[in-house]
Amino acid sequence: MKSLKKLLSVALVGVMCVSVLAGCDSNTASGQASAGAATETFKIGGIGPITGGAAIYGTAVMNGAQIAVDEINAAGGINGYQIEYKFEDDTHDAEKSVNAYNSLKDWGMQALVGTVTTTPCIAVADYTAQDGMLEITPSASSTDVIVNDNVFQVCFTDPNQGTASAQYIGEGNLATKVAVIYDSSDVYSSGIEATFVKEAENQNFEVVAVEAFTADSKTDFSTQLQKAQSAGADLVFLPFYYQEAAIVLKQAKDMDYAPVFFGVDGMDGILTLEGFDTTLAEGVILLTPFAADAKDEATQKFVATYQEKYNEIPNQFAADAYDAVYAVKAALEAANATPSQTAQEIGNLAIPAMTTITVNGITGEMTWQATGEVSKTPKAVVIKDGVYVAMD
Repeated sequence: MKSLKKLLSVALVGVMCVSVLAGCDSNTASGQASAGAATETFKIGGIGPITGGAAIYGTAVMNGAQIAVDEINAAGGINGYQIEYKFEDDTHDAEKSVNAYNSLKDWGMQALVGTVTTTPCIAVADYTAQDGMLEITPSASSTDVIVNDNVFQVCFTDPNQGTASAQYIGEGNLATKVAVIYDSSDVYSSGIEATFVKEAENQNFEVVAVEAFTADSKTDFSTQLQKAQSAGADLVFLPFYYQEAAIVLKQAKDMDYAPVFFGVDGMDGILTLEGFDTTLAEGVILLTPFAADAKDEATQKFVATYQEKYNEIPNQFAADAYDAVYAVKAALEAANATPSQTAQEIGNLAIPAMTTITVNGITGEMTWQATGEVSKTPKAVVIKDGVYVAMD
């Protein structure tokens, strides 16, 4: 399927180029586009949880994308057309996410930045594939998300997170003995765990304990922590979400166990978890594509704007969403798209264009493979005095 799509993509890019050249000689077509620019807009949708237990992720994505939309509109839009942006809440539920997608379709959505979390994204991706719509998810990291050729990720895939984490720990000599605690009932967590353990075999540390929990047992981690402590682990790898991580950190403190704790993108959000004592997270390391204290002008501008609008420091989900909107912009510009085109017409040209563009975002310089995976360099941050600080 991928190889066939690749061939079709090449043909479509050729058609796109011919169309662009032909448009240069067509005064009628050019005049219609100019006349419509004042009233027509690109409609970009977003889907994710802004209520419920995963609301920190969805709210960050919604806000980060909005900042990008506002910037692009202020700079003249996409191909001279403004963007309308509409975000729908799915409460991290697959069925509600599909309903949100249908609502956005009725609104006239032409490209989707979403969905935010993996299980809903898998469900929605089947529908965007049927409709031929360009979909870019900022944060759904499972490889199951990108089975269809129209879906692209701005976040790292789960396998890449596991591999990169093991390499970072090994190359940085952060530990000699490592324990892993993971959620075996969650595809996100178990996917990262599997590749981490595999890559650890190539590194200079030993995995001394691999302890699982499930969605039905995620409030008491004392057994897993005791096994890690007994095995002498000086670093504990936590490839799961911030809600459970907060409990792990509290219980480790209660039992006077103080290894280095190392997390991945799902832990981002722990500092804004209501009721959490952020001193418990002191020294926690996260592998992430974004550091809010980076000194480059683009990051500083984004962070300042986010703080001014939303009164908090943005996390990596906000940053990935910001970059996702700019990826949509780049793809639509490469496709010479106009709002008068249907979502499928835009997708026919913008989807193959994704493998030809480069986006210099605040989460790194990004290119995309035909598989939908993003290529960019991960970074690491450490929590110091209640904020994320770049390690490199």
